[in-house]
Amino acid sequence: MSRLEEAYRRFDRANAEDPNVEEVDGRPMPKELIYGERMSARLDAFAPEAPEVVKLAARAQHIRRWEIPRESYPEGRAGYLKWRTDLYKRHGDIAGKIMKDVGYDDSAIERVQTLLRKRGLKTDPDVQLLEDVICLVFLEHYFHDFAKKHEEEKLIPIVQKTWNKMTDRGHAAALALDYAPEDLALIEEALGSS
Repeated sequence: MSRLEEAYRRFDRANAEDPNVEEVDGRPMPKELIYGERMSARLDAFAPEAPEVVKLAARAQHIRRWEIPRESYPEGRAGYLKWRTDLYKRHGDIAGKIMKDVGYDDSAIERVQTLLRKRGLKTDPDVQLLEDVICLVFLEHYFHDFAKKHEEEKLIPIVQKTWNKMTDRGHAAALALDYAPEDLALIEEALGSS
């Protein structure tokens, strides 16, 4: 087993403890375990040449996320931003410990932690690649259910913000996804009014 495969196995083992489940192909799966697998699959399809540190960051993107629930922070933008900052640090700490245990050096660990903090969006190609994959996974696997829970006036700016984080290559991949008709109509409306 390669070092990358062992890191994936340990990330997955950590995420398999998620008490939150999502039904996948008729069976319940730990939510963050399936998220990590989806991130890796999308990255492999979108950018098979991705550097190993991006592959590691993609798989560890939400590692043990359930341990810091959004509800444990104050409502509003300030609470949300504090939650996100704490999540990024926690994800980086957990991923870093696992990476150290399987033999990665400090430089690789620090790079993955930088990617997980999303420092350098639009200027760092690896951070941007990870962001494209995050957005694609959201649009492909989570947007439909998310859209059912929110009003259109909230969804339009969310789609626009998601789109603005992506590259042209990411846009092309997003437009090639198989959407429910109502989701595609909403996306097209958001893009037409941006």
